[in-house]
Amino acid sequence: MSGQTGDQLLLGAHVSISGGIDKAIVRGEELGCTAIQVFTANASRWQTKPLDEKLVERFCLAYADSSVNYVAAHDSYLINLASPNKLQCRRSIERFLEELRRCQQLGIGALVVHPGAHMERGLEAGMTTLVESFRTIFSEAPADVRILLENTAGQGTSLGASFAELAEILSRVPQGLFGVCLDTCHAFAAGYDLSSYTGYEQVMDEFEREIGCEKLCLFHLNDSKKPLGSRVDRHEHIGQGLIGEEGFRALMRDGRFTGVPRIIETPKGEDQSADRHNLRLLRAMARGEPTCSTKKFHP
Repeated sequence: MSGQTGDQLLLGAHVSISGGIDKAIVRGEELGCTAIQVFTANASRWQTKPLDEKLVERFCLAYADSSVNYVAAHDSYLINLASPNKLQCRRSIERFLEELRRCQQLGIGALVVHPGAHMERGLEAGMTTLVESFRTIFSEAPADVRILLENTAGQGTSLGASFAELAEILSRVPQGLFGVCLDTCHAFAAGYDLSSYTGYEQVMDEFEREIGCEKLCLFHLNDSKKPLGSRVDRHEHIGQGLIGEEGFRALMRDGRFTGVPRIIETPKGEDQSADRHNLRLLRAMARGEPTCSTKKFHP
């Protein structure tokens, strides 16, 4: 393993678009981010306002003139592309296509999506609906926005908790412009032990066998409040959860992923001090510097 300097890392946080999506670039710069993640619209509402041309122009100018070198978008919490409810599924497809088009307008090249939930119909039925949804989406989608499948914790009836399930989606929709977003908290909660160097290597070896590391386009770096295999998604500050420092140090020093962006979605405080703390710790790990997060950080 070999590390990176803080300047080489594509590292940052999910940032707010309050006041206009162009403000996200400013917020990222204030944190020293070289990568950020955003919503392109309110994630808790079905309706979206069309992007104003002047707002798009301000975002693109701010992005081009900033130290932020990578932007990903995350889809709405309401979207369920595996839903057995035909109306909800169609609505999810339409909203997802709208989000892809918004990404294209903004020059954002990646949209992260949770694979969805089968709602008690069973894995195969849910997977079939999901695959059909993606086939419909790719028949209409912009050609230059990559869809990043995010692994889940396996909570409830969620699909995509295992690498094998993600690999099946990729294989059944070969026409898709896909990549994978690997969330460390979700993986740990799903039973992938990232809490040690040995565990990390075993997990990434399995990822390579099932999917291929060349498909890994983004990391979500989150520690876990809940135990290994709990299937409960609860994010914690880096090094203060049950994954701990060793697992994150292994990831940050892994030379295979030098150019892969890393985004934190750790708990937010009233100001940006929590994000600053977590990013500072990760940069130190990447440089191979000694760190200690045993003293709990309280934003």
